[in-house]
Amino acid sequence: MTVVLERVAKTFGPVQVLHELNLTVKEGEFLVLLGASGSGKTTALRMVAGLETVSSGRILINNRDVTHVLPKNRDVAMVFQSYALYPHKTVAENIGYPLKIRRTPRAEMDARIRDVADQVQLTPYLERYPRQLSGGQRQRVALARAMVRRPAVFLMDEPLSNLDAKLRGHMRAELKHMQHQLGITTIYVTHDQVEAMTLAHRVALLEGGALQQLDAPARIYNDPANLFVAQFIGAPPMNLLSGALSGGTFAIGAQRIPVESAADCADARLGIRPEDCRIVDAGGGRIGGNIYATELIGDHTLVTVKTEGGMVTVKAAKDFAAEVGLNAAIAFDDDRLFLFDARSGHRIRQ
Repeated sequence: MTVVLERVAKTFGPVQVLHELNLTVKEGEFLVLLGASGSGKTTALRMVAGLETVSSGRILINNRDVTHVLPKNRDVAMVFQSYALYPHKTVAENIGYPLKIRRTPRAEMDARIRDVADQVQLTPYLERYPRQLSGGQRQRVALARAMVRRPAVFLMDEPLSNLDAKLRGHMRAELKHMQHQLGITTIYVTHDQVEAMTLAHRVALLEGGALQQLDAPARIYNDPANLFVAQFIGAPPMNLLSGALSGGTFAIGAQRIPVESAADCADARLGIRPEDCRIVDAGGGRIGGNIYATELIGDHTLVTVKTEGGMVTVKAAKDFAAEVGLNAAIAFDDDRLFLFDARSGHRIRQ
């Protein structure tokens, strides 16, 4: 099933929380709506589900206009951030409830309940009640209840937010495998860029109710459309140095960095990702500074260097060691640089 949002907007009184969103979710696609709190992503999802009215625009599911269709008639299944479980029903009964109201034969219903319970590691808990479960287990019950339906469209609102880190990793793999096997169109909301980058076929990054970029995860990471996208995607985030761009040179105080751009911009930002930087001896490299801090993460060390244009984080080898205050320089390849207009946020193409 395809899902299309055509110039969909949402206002609450004088506040516009979504600005004419145009979005097409392809059949069988796993699309992630990514953004910080207040960006409009959950509002967009709830409008697809029919839980919020559309202020303007229209929503189509499989070429059918469902803008004013009741939620129960849209053939979508939604997993909420809150559990929304029936407290008087067992785990098995909660999972199987969508099948029960559709009068699914008992043998088929039991088989599907067992299958989906196994996928989300709930098999030992099928006879328990929600009050006997942890928060993470309750979230998995809610997820299983949506999965067991096999609807035309899955709508998921941060379903992994209450799980611990290890189980989140397991569930990401399970979700991706399940979606690939079933081929069900899925729209998934999260503020977690790791979830977005690992799960999605495409990511729609929202900010302030407006779509900033819609693309495959690799392209959003390697080719950010604007300054916001560059800052939001990446862990650690992209380094952004303040300076002036003129005549093919980016000036950071007294330092000059040749760039392949004919644009002029008095208030520009030069971006370079931590993993594309290298620490070299003082006097070498492209930018000079002093070691400000080092942090051993495990498989790598994050080195923060204080430069004239601002702090620069470098992703170095795990055995890197240097004294705080030591003079150092940063090297990088020219083809890994990004340029932005600081005032408009627009990307300055090289």
